[in-house]
Amino acid sequence: MKNVNDILESGLAAVAATADLIELEQVKARFLGKSGELTELLKQLGQLPAEERKAAGATINAAKQTFEARHNERRDALNAEKLARQLQADALDVTLPGRGGATGGLHPVTLTLQRITELFASIGFAVADGPEIENDFHNFQALNIPENHPARAMQDTFYVEGGDVLRTHTSPIQVRYMLNNQPPIKIVAPGRVFRVDSDATHSPMFHQMEGLWVDEGVSFADLKAVMIDFLRRFFERDDLQVRFRPSFFPFTEPSAEVDVLGERGWLEVGGCGMVHPNVLKNVGIDPEKYTGFAFGIGIDRFAMLRYGVNDLRLFFENDLNFLKQFN
Repeated sequence: MKNVNDILESGLAAVAATADLIELEQVKARFLGKSGELTELLKQLGQLPAEERKAAGATINAAKQTFEARHNERRDALNAEKLARQLQADALDVTLPGRGGATGGLHPVTLTLQRITELFASIGFAVADGPEIENDFHNFQALNIPENHPARAMQDTFYVEGGDVLRTHTSPIQVRYMLNNQPPIKIVAPGRVFRVDSDATHSPMFHQMEGLWVDEGVSFADLKAVMIDFLRRFFERDDLQVRFRPSFFPFTEPSAEVDVLGERGWLEVGGCGMVHPNVLKNVGIDPEKYTGFAFGIGIDRFAMLRYGVNDLRLFFENDLNFLKQFN
């Protein structure tokens, strides 16, 4: 029994003196491991007389329980000390002023789209929307584009399975709107469009807005008035010179390109024209009673002009140093 008490006192002293968890586990192995000092005493019980084994075994087991209890207490204390050190190291002073929070901003193309939409909304144009994957009727046939027209060529159009296409313009939105609404119709149709093209001034995906006004008595004079008013307000120049050059589009007749006079001369900014009677017939509107005009502008192109950007690809490269300028 003296050996048991001496070993227990030695073990408890070793536990109390440990400074870290690894050392504590080594102490446990020294006394309770397979060859530990208390374990060896249990192995020797067989050498005692039968009448002494029970009492000796009880004494040794009591010593083991005492050691384990003290060991567990020390382990919990060391874990608590370790956690306290970690918390202290990671402590935050919530009374300190915060670091400057970075705020995001809208993309320059989005800012331009919002501005253009607001300008047309101020003169009564509603906003219409439609799918980006279109069928042949809405993207081509309804717009008076015959099967042999160059716009259908593979180098211009992205075709998908089933014969559908990624819309090449937002005109299909106008077609869908006219199929479901009778005049008067006065809408703008912004959205993403897709064409097989990519360089400093072209992207395979770009943003376009088309406008449509169909009613009784709508004339080319109305078209000119709307476009000139919009361009002068967008560029914030009441003296901005605007000209209309004859052009050709399958879905308008007559058709025109729209130019504005800048520092480097005339610059094309869009196309327009009177809605072709065939288009009105295709959507169930009587061309003998109603007339209308349509126009199309490139949102990305207007963003480049507004912000002085000379490479369209900058809008889509997601360079934060570039985009932060528009926060």
